[in-house]
Amino acid sequence: MRVVCVGSGYVGSVTAAAFAFLGHDTTVIDIDPNKIRMIQSGNSPIYEPELDRLISMTIEKTLHAETGYDSVNQADIIFICVGTPSKADGTVDLTYVTQVAEQIAPRLNPDSFTVIVNKSTVPVGTAERVTAIVKQISGLQAGIHFSVVSNPEFLREGSALEDVFFPDRIVIGTESEQAKIVMRELYDRLLKRHDYEQWSETFSCLNQPDKPPAIYFETDSKSAEMIKYASNAFLSVKISYINEVARLCDALGAQVQHVAKGMGLDDRIGNKFLQVSSGWGGSCFPKDTIELLSTSQKYGRELTVVKAAIDSNLTMHEYCVDKIKSRLKSLNGKTIGILGLTFKPNTDDVRKSQAQVIIAKLLELGANIKVHDPKGMEMFRKFNMEFPIIYCEKPEETAQYADAIVLLTHWDQYLQLDWSELYSRMSNPYILDTRNVLPRSELNHMGFQVEGLGTS
Repeated sequence: MRVVCVGSGYVGSVTAAAFAFLGHDTTVIDIDPNKIRMIQSGNSPIYEPELDRLISMTIEKTLHAETGYDSVNQADIIFICVGTPSKADGTVDLTYVTQVAEQIAPRLNPDSFTVIVNKSTVPVGTAERVTAIVKQISGLQAGIHFSVVSNPEFLREGSALEDVFFPDRIVIGTESEQAKIVMRELYDRLLKRHDYEQWSETFSCLNQPDKPPAIYFETDSKSAEMIKYASNAFLSVKISYINEVARLCDALGAQVQHVAKGMGLDDRIGNKFLQVSSGWGGSCFPKDTIELLSTSQKYGRELTVVKAAIDSNLTMHEYCVDKIKSRLKSLNGKTIGILGLTFKPNTDDVRKSQAQVIIAKLLELGANIKVHDPKGMEMFRKFNMEFPIIYCEKPEETAQYADAIVLLTHWDQYLQLDWSELYSRMSNPYILDTRNVLPRSELNHMGFQVEGLGTS
């Protein structure tokens, strides 16, 4: 099939490369010429494990990249994969989605049926909105010349290749029977694992012969749009809950890791998203929970559980800062090393990361900040140019004359550090491990004072 993906960010680049790898003639469109040049040269415009290799294997074969919209006229399916940032009031800004719809509309082929797919996370009713825009500009009839489908992405940054080839579910939202047929044909190779041997031999993360096939679920467009928001909000609530349990464990002297493990043994609860942290962040959870809450309030059906989860998350950021402040008494003039700026490992994405909030609070209290991240420093500097902080090329440099080290992101390389070297550099050997992943007994033996979350 002829596929077009508009947008080459975390969703668009992965989606386009995956369909190209599956043999579909795929074009990725982006108005940023730098991103397009990177893709054309076989490189990924974002950091995602193995994505560079996937792009280099398919570029100029089944994968193409361009800044214009010439390929739209011959496309069978067009994915809208652009950003949907939050506005000041917390609602979603659909400017980019609207602009893409306006670009697509006059270029549609009136002699064929084209499926337009909202892959970006968009509010309920967006499929209808895009349909109206395309219909008005193109003069074509919805359901005859084109249909708009909601096919939300469920990719985890850092594990996107695994998620795109081995999804738990594929959700298709449309009222058009013809669009359903087209989408089934598109996903047929993925569901049947066409050329699976090539997948598994090429990418180790795809060598999962026992992985169950995805559930292909068809529904209406509004329900599909709601599924995405409801899913992300639920996961946010789950994280906020275990973080609240961690705070209570600190007060009671219980071990939250043991509590979480015992809870997760119950199949009704499961063990995923029960890992304690300094809070949830990233490009999805903060934006999606606020949008869903705003929508619920607009319609007089406030989701009080989601509201509480958002408030609890902010409390968790404060709780981490309070722990440091309690240990050091005063933060004014103290030097604090931060390990990890991205909202999770194996990505360069720092949008709405926990580090942004916590560093801002530490700076307000007069602390001097040194930071390190294997992949996220360039983006963090770009988004936080007002922060008077020191960026360190090596993680050990954050410990120089530091009064505290705070682990925010559990990158593998931080678990392999020579902590004796960090100890020798620090003015005060205090570590706050917000992920409870460091070898505490070993570090205590070295002379560190190590504190976790929910482990007192």
